[in-house]
Amino acid sequence: VQFMHLDVETIGSRFGAIDASFPLPHLPAVTLPTILSLVGAAFAIAALGGIESLLSAVVADGMIGSRHRSNMELVAQGVANVVTPLFGGIPATGAIARTATNIRAGGRTPVAGIVHALTLLIITLFAGRWASLIPMPTLAGILMVVSYNMSEWRTFRGLLSAPRGDVAVLLTTFFLTVFVDLTVALGVGMVLASFLFIRQMGEATTVRSVTEDEDDRALRALDVPPGVMIYEIDGPFFFGAAEKFRDTMAEIEKPPKVLVLHLARVTVLDATGLGVIRDLVKKGKRDRSALILSGVHSQPMIALGKSDLLDEIAEDNLVPHLEAAVDRARDLIALRTTGSHALPPR
Repeated sequence: VQFMHLDVETIGSRFGAIDASFPLPHLPAVTLPTILSLVGAAFAIAALGGIESLLSAVVADGMIGSRHRSNMELVAQGVANVVTPLFGGIPATGAIARTATNIRAGGRTPVAGIVHALTLLIITLFAGRWASLIPMPTLAGILMVVSYNMSEWRTFRGLLSAPRGDVAVLLTTFFLTVFVDLTVALGVGMVLASFLFIRQMGEATTVRSVTEDEDDRALRALDVPPGVMIYEIDGPFFFGAAEKFRDTMAEIEKPPKVLVLHLARVTVLDATGLGVIRDLVKKGKRDRSALILSGVHSQPMIALGKSDLLDEIAEDNLVPHLEAAVDRARDLIALRTTGSHALPPR
């Protein structure tokens, strides 16, 4: 272009000459309307940048057999993206294409990335005049090759064999990115993925009647007394699984003397789950039925304490395991038989 005087559009003719001087820090004018107009895109760019950088780090780990530190990666990237706009820069992230190229060239440590950045800085400062002469068709060809390498179409094709819900999220995000906008696609994709996760967690949570399981040898060894019903919840007890539990409880025709809720496999209890347990306590008072909770983990126990439900459930009715729950139920039935008020009176 320089010596043959080719009439072709270049980086310089399209975007202007590359400034060879180092930019001085400058604080742009910040107003409330500007912040409100940019906050949505800023969150989307931050989320996308974090995901892309961590994905690049995972790819690098697989190529060199190391293990990255996610917290350090995100903190360093965040600090860099806060400082660079003061010098006229734009948000930057780790890139799979550059990372893979660096590793194939022998890079193994963060020093390789530093050398890469310094090389680009030197080219910008001392060879910016020549860089501005790069023809746009040449740059377009380079971008096409880079885009093809980054598209990972084989991986994309493999993802299409994933569960239908995941494929729907993938295709929705993909087409919104292509035809609408990246920030819109990212927001919609995250919302759809959240709904899908909630649905999957709700389906994964199971509620079963332990006392009706005739094949449970451990239960037969416990010698559960008549009038005691044991239900086990397996999975997070949150709003996505609360309706399933209510439906199971609605199938009980005759209120038991003692209802044991085995929570040994419940690690998460949210406000809706607390509300369900509170309803059980109220129903137990009406039906003169005691409620025993067994195997409660730390997070559900803390949630119960903050909701004051521990005051409504007798301390003796919180037991560590199922064997203790059966023993406690046997004691409550004996107290009821002798006329004690350990069970709520009618």
